[in-house]
Amino acid sequence: MSELRLDATQLDRYSRHVIMDEIGPEGQQRLLEGSVLVVGAGGLGSPAIQYLAAAGIGRLGIVDDDVVERSNLQRQIVHGDGDVGRPKVDSAADYVAALNPDVDVETDETRITAENVDELVDGYDVVLDASDNFGTRYLLNDHCVLAETPLSHGAIYRFEGQVTTFTNDRGGDEDPPCYRCIFPEAPEPGTVPDCATTGVLGVLPGTVGCIQATEVVKYLLGAGDLLEGRLLMYDAMGMTFDSVDVRANPECPVCGDDPEIDSVEDVAYEGSCSVSAD
Repeated sequence: MSELRLDATQLDRYSRHVIMDEIGPEGQQRLLEGSVLVVGAGGLGSPAIQYLAAAGIGRLGIVDDDVVERSNLQRQIVHGDGDVGRPKVDSAADYVAALNPDVDVETDETRITAENVDELVDGYDVVLDASDNFGTRYLLNDHCVLAETPLSHGAIYRFEGQVTTFTNDRGGDEDPPCYRCIFPEAPEPGTVPDCATTGVLGVLPGTVGCIQATEVVKYLLGAGDLLEGRLLMYDAMGMTFDSVDVRANPECPVCGDDPEIDSVEDVAYEGSCSVSAD
């Protein structure tokens, strides 16, 4: 870390961080020097973007290829009624700019694919997956495993959500799991309906996205216990949190003992997101 250089305005803005022993001025500077890529500026991405920006993440990337629709506004809280029809990356960037001038926002109005994932992710300290489809989740997992980039995973369905963190830090006494260790392949298309079909509680992604942002901030600070090796499940109707321990699968096709996936080009990220037979 470079020499401490928080100015008077920053000491005021982040004073509630600076006075904490676990963060202090050194920790706040780590956040200001940190970089996070948020994939998806919708339900999960909105609260994550808000709190990462407020925390002073110095470089915040936002990737999304969608435009704001009025039906988004019940849960996608970085967008407003006047943003309907605008690219989500633009309205999200405007929100961040109004909230915290310390944050440099980089936007890409595109869908992340096997062809562009390396370019989009390169140079970021952490990736926060706020996507809403299995293809993107598996693509980000596989790329981040191969690139050894930490990945925050979150997902929601009706009244339920799940969160975990994959540090992808291998070579220790016990390797951590990846997304494929828990979910080897995606369900068949059409077997899991989306929120447009089944609905979603508007405040649910706020809870899950905030937990993802918390995990990212902790990782950048090097503080606390991450959800690595644990899948946190939240039930909003029962107001319960349950944690399930998960371990690396030695037969995992991307991080196992004899991996089949050496490149994201090996995988068809549609359907069941399975390894190519070629």
